[in-house]
Amino acid sequence: MPDYDLIIAGAGAAGLSLAYHLVGGGLAERSILLLDRAPKIANDRTWCFWEQGPGPFEALVFRRWEQVWFHGAGGSRRLELAPYTYKMLRGIDFYRFMSDWVARQPNLTVRYGEITHIEEADGGGRVWLDGKPLEARWVFSSLYQPPPRRPGRQYLLQHFKGWRLETPHPAFDPEAATFMDFRTPQNGETRFVYVLPLDPRQALVEYTVFSAECLRPEAYDAGLEQYLSQHLGLEPGGYTRLEQEFGVIPMTDLPLPVRQSPHVLRIGTAGGRTKPSTGYTFQRIQEQSRRIAESLYKTGQPFYRQPKVNRYALFDSVLLEVLSSQRELGERVFADLFSKNPPARVLRFLDEASSLAEDWAILNSVNRSAFARGALEVLRHRLFGR
Repeated sequence: MPDYDLIIAGAGAAGLSLAYHLVGGGLAERSILLLDRAPKIANDRTWCFWEQGPGPFEALVFRRWEQVWFHGAGGSRRLELAPYTYKMLRGIDFYRFMSDWVARQPNLTVRYGEITHIEEADGGGRVWLDGKPLEARWVFSSLYQPPPRRPGRQYLLQHFKGWRLETPHPAFDPEAATFMDFRTPQNGETRFVYVLPLDPRQALVEYTVFSAECLRPEAYDAGLEQYLSQHLGLEPGGYTRLEQEFGVIPMTDLPLPVRQSPHVLRIGTAGGRTKPSTGYTFQRIQEQSRRIAESLYKTGQPFYRQPKVNRYALFDSVLLEVLSSQRELGERVFADLFSKNPPARVLRFLDEASSLAEDWAILNSVNRSAFARGALEVLRHRLFGR
């Protein structure tokens, strides 16, 4: 007899979101066990995303912007995002909200410890926590392990370091975030900076790199200091660092299967919900969680599947190929996207919700020869390997 109806291994964005959608989706009577190594009490990450209208965690949105700046090849542009809004959600706010919410759910149990193994059991799944087995009809795991590399697939990392700064005098425009600023040395890679203004004297500034490997720790600090000095007029000593965060997001077109085994399913980044060409994940987690909850409620099974083949997967592969093999073009690619298309069209495309006509317009706006070479390389790699 299983110990629980459902076990969720990993209580980060994916695990907590799934629990939230399960309870809200008519499954409040199911016994659910949430597992993690330790309580999350640090503001260790920030999720940003664009959205039309209010979302399920609207009350937690820390800042929102109707306009964003893009700085790159061809100049600077202040972009109107309507009908979208760019939103910022702080990790600590999400963790605190979910901790309070979980405590009010009689069907939810939380346990902390070391998860050492997840496997199939008789008619369910089994999780080993601190050397002891726990079983459920269904197990969902957000625990990410880099998959073995396969010929013909692209592998990049999006890695970044951010500082939350405070200045003694107004230095930021809280009405517009900086979505991408390529006015930083590219060093043969794709490098840019985000500036998320919290008020006139505070902002989160993130130095971001797309490359095969992470930088030395001091290289991120040097990139941030150079940017702050050259483009915001802020010299070391002219601001206070209140917080910092560091993250690494895998960017790969290798399909990551949702099912580990018949009763063990992967969610979040582990289940392929990170957008390969951009690294955005939070909204895709919400979509996956809704679909799993709806399926369990209606059928008793979480039949959620990722599409086996779709045109956006091909677009992601080609863009990753261009960013990997023609690295000097990264800035130009994003500049073309946002200078030759309405922002809403680009965001629909990145959301995989654009029409065929919009896709055609997007593809015609970027460097055709570079993307043709990228497409041919993707085809060659798939047919013959690297």
